[in-house]
Amino acid sequence: MTYTFFDFLQLVGSLGIFIFGMKIFSEGLQKIAGNRLKGILSGMTRNRLTGVLTGFATTAITQSSTTTTVMAVTFVNAGLLTFVQSTGVIMGANIGTTITAWMVALFGFKFKITSIAVAVIGVFFAFLFSKNTRLRNIAEAMVGFGILFIGLDFIKGAVPDINSNPAIFAFLDGFTQYGYFSLLLFVLVGTVLTLLTQSSSAATAITLVMVFEGWISFPIAAAMILGENIGTTVTANIAALVGNVHAKRAARFHFFFNVIGVLWMLALIYPALHLIDYTMQYFTGSSASVMAGGADTRDTAALGLSLFHTSFNVLNVVFLFAFIPYLVRFVEYIQPDRGGKDEEFHLRHISAGVMTSPGLSITQAQKEIQHFAEVIDKMHDSVTELLFDPTADKTALVDKVRKYEDATDVLEIEISDYLVGVSEHTNLEHWMTERIRFMQTAINDMERVADIYYQVAKLVERMAETQSVWPEPATAEMQQMMLALKAAIATMKLNTAKEPGAVSMKEALVREDHIDKLRDEYRDNHYKRLESGDYAPRAGVIFIDMLNRLERIGDHILNVNESASGRRLKALRVDGTNVAKQ
Repeated sequence: MTYTFFDFLQLVGSLGIFIFGMKIFSEGLQKIAGNRLKGILSGMTRNRLTGVLTGFATTAITQSSTTTTVMAVTFVNAGLLTFVQSTGVIMGANIGTTITAWMVALFGFKFKITSIAVAVIGVFFAFLFSKNTRLRNIAEAMVGFGILFIGLDFIKGAVPDINSNPAIFAFLDGFTQYGYFSLLLFVLVGTVLTLLTQSSSAATAITLVMVFEGWISFPIAAAMILGENIGTTVTANIAALVGNVHAKRAARFHFFFNVIGVLWMLALIYPALHLIDYTMQYFTGSSASVMAGGADTRDTAALGLSLFHTSFNVLNVVFLFAFIPYLVRFVEYIQPDRGGKDEEFHLRHISAGVMTSPGLSITQAQKEIQHFAEVIDKMHDSVTELLFDPTADKTALVDKVRKYEDATDVLEIEISDYLVGVSEHTNLEHWMTERIRFMQTAINDMERVADIYYQVAKLVERMAETQSVWPEPATAEMQQMMLALKAAIATMKLNTAKEPGAVSMKEALVREDHIDKLRDEYRDNHYKRLESGDYAPRAGVIFIDMLNRLERIGDHILNVNESASGRRLKALRVDGTNVAKQ
C-alpha cells in the first residue's frame, strides 16, 4: 500500500479541522471570559512576575500563545502597555501554551475521546441558537472542543501507517542518522511547520501524533518542539511590522527570548532527555526510551514530550528572569527609537488587526479615539497661533493644519474599518453593538471638527491675502471664543478616555452653553460694529463666518461627549441653564 496524493490531502484536511476546532474553542473561551480579560490584563502593569502570571492566565483562557503575544504587541502599540511590562506577559504566554500539549496528550491519546467529542457536540449544538449570550458562548466553546479532538483523531488516521509505508519511514530515518546535526535539522523543521500552520498548538499536535505513531524518535520530536517555540514568535513580529517602535521591541523580545532558550536547551539536550526519561519511568513505570528512539508505550512518549515542552518553557523563564533587563537593553539597542517622544503615545492608525476578543478590540478602538482627540487639540493650537501670532509663518501653519486634516481623514477611515471588523464578530453582546455605533458617530463628528478647523485656517489665509484686519474688540472676542473651545476640547479629551458609565455630561453641557452664549453676544456686537463702520465689510464677513463655524465646532464636540457617554441627550433651556434629560 502506497501513500497517495489523496491521502496527503486527507491529512491536510484533518489538520484544517483541528485548527478550525482550536479557533472556535479559543474564541468561545474568550467570549465566556468577556470583560474579565481586562481584569486579568491589568496585572500586566505591576511587575514582571505578575506579568508572567498574567500571560499564563490569558493563554490558558485563549488557548493560544499567538493570541496573547499579538495582544501584548497590540497593547504596546496602543499605549495600553509599556514595552517592559509586555516582557512578563510574553514569558507567561510561553508557559501557558504548553497546556494545549497536555490536553492533546492526555485526552487525545490516553482516551478514546472521539465518541465523547461527538456526543459533546450533540449536547451543545442546539444551544448555539440560544438567546442567552453566555449559554451560547459556552456552547460555542464546547462545540469547538469537540471539533478539535475529531480533527486530532482524523490526523492520527491520516498519518501513514509505519508498517505499510516503509519507503516514507526510510526517507525520514535518513535524516535522523547524523547525531546532533539531525537535532538541529529538526529544530528547523519544527520552525517551518509552525510557520506553515500559523499555530504552535497545531504544530505541537502534529509532532505528538508523529511520535505517537512511531514516525520519529523522541529526541527528534523534542527538537521539533524547540523549533516550534521559535516559529511561534513570527506571527507577533508580523503584527508589529506596521506598529510603532515599542510594538516592534515587544515582538523582537519574544523572538530573542525564545531563541536564547532554544540555544541553552540544545547545549543540554541529552542530559535533559535522560532526565525526562527517568521521570516518566518513576511516575508511570514505562520508559520513554529517549536514547533508543522508541517507547515502551506510545502513550508514555506523548506524555514525555508534553513534560519536556512544559519543563523547557518553565525553566527558560526561571533561568532568564534575572537577565531580562539586559535583554531589554539589547532589544532597545537594535531597535532604536527614531520617532521621538510622540511615537510612544500618538498612533496613526490601529495596526495589528481585529483581536479575537471583541471587548479588547473595543478598548483598543477607544485608545485610538483618544489619539483622534489629541490631533483635534493640536489643530486648535495651530489655528490659534495662526489667528493671533503676527510673527507666525502663516503659509507653513496653514499647511500644518492641512496635514492634520489629512491625518484625521485617515484616522476616521482606519478606525471605522476596524470597528466594522469588530462588529462582524458573531453573537456580539448588545452593549458592544451600541458602543461600536456610538464610536462610529464620535469619529464622524471629530472628523467634521477637523474639517471646520481647516476651513477656519483658510479664512485666516484669505484675510492675509486681502489685508483685512479686525478692530481690537473683535480680535479680543475671537480670542475668548478660541479659549472657550480649548476648554471644551479638554473636557472632550477627558471623556473619550473614560468608560461610558463614568462620563458626566454636566461639564460638557456647561462648556457648549458658554460657546453658544459667546456666539450670540459677539454676533450682536459684530452687527453694531458694521453699523458704526468699525471695520470693512470684507473683514466683517470673515469674522461672522468664522464665528459661526467655531460655534458649530462646539456642537460637534458636544456630540462627541454624548457618544462617549453612550447616551443621547435632549438639552432643554431652563432659566438659562442646560439640563440633560437622559
